[in-house]
Amino acid sequence: MSAATRTRQAPVPAVGVPSAPAMPDDVQALLHRLRLPHIRRHAPDVIATAKAQRWEPVEVLRALLVEEAAGRERSALATRRAGAGFPTGKTFDAWNPAASSIPAPTQQALRTLEWVHRRENLVVCGPSGTGKTFLLEALGQHAVEQGLRVAWFTLEDLGTLLRRHRADDSVTKAIARVLRADLVVCDDIGLLPVSQDAAEGLYRLVDAAYEKRSVAISSNLHPAAFDELMPKTLATATVGRLLHHAHVFQTSGESVRQAQALAGQGVSPLS
Repeated sequence: MSAATRTRQAPVPAVGVPSAPAMPDDVQALLHRLRLPHIRRHAPDVIATAKAQRWEPVEVLRALLVEEAAGRERSALATRRAGAGFPTGKTFDAWNPAASSIPAPTQQALRTLEWVHRRENLVVCGPSGTGKTFLLEALGQHAVEQGLRVAWFTLEDLGTLLRRHRADDSVTKAIARVLRADLVVCDDIGLLPVSQDAAEGLYRLVDAAYEKRSVAISSNLHPAAFDELMPKTLATATVGRLLHHAHVFQTSGESVRQAQALAGQGVSPLS
């Protein structure tokens, strides 16, 4: 059996392997001090398996380091996912490419996330129920799985952010913290009336992100019509920066939600 094979088997002791002994207190303390929680958790099983299968010392070390690295990756992913603030948890696992009016090759190109790495923007606009929010959330979930940071907002969230930080003149710092994310999503623009604070919040976000971070928005309106939602001067400045380096797609068709509801697919059958 190769070292690599035995390393992969380390977390699951083979049949007949004696039960894992508890780690000595001083070793536990050192692992805690060095902040190696995943080694601390898996070391007893790895060591028991190593003894039973007569591993070389380097194989034991490799197996423990693999567990620590994998555990840290899982923890980092969970942190990025929680920090993003996604609305529902939808991913591409539930996405039906054929149900979207966006061409399949374009969907695949978006999933490469090359546009995020190039700090380009994404605008998805069209009628309600045509998959705009689903697509943006699935892209955001995919981004965090690829190690990127995402921040999810509605337009109302941006207005609240602005009001909260205007009192102590910390709006600029607050927007800068938002832009620690690689991709910032603003969802469902145009569904509700836009307050002055929300309009200013969107402008400040787009302006600060310009050529530095990617912004993705979903909207019932094409950005060219944003002057119907906010003052024309503010709309012009926002849209100019947003669209300068943007991929713009318009969805069409009937509402998927309405079609599923009419077909009885929106709920589970009552027993």
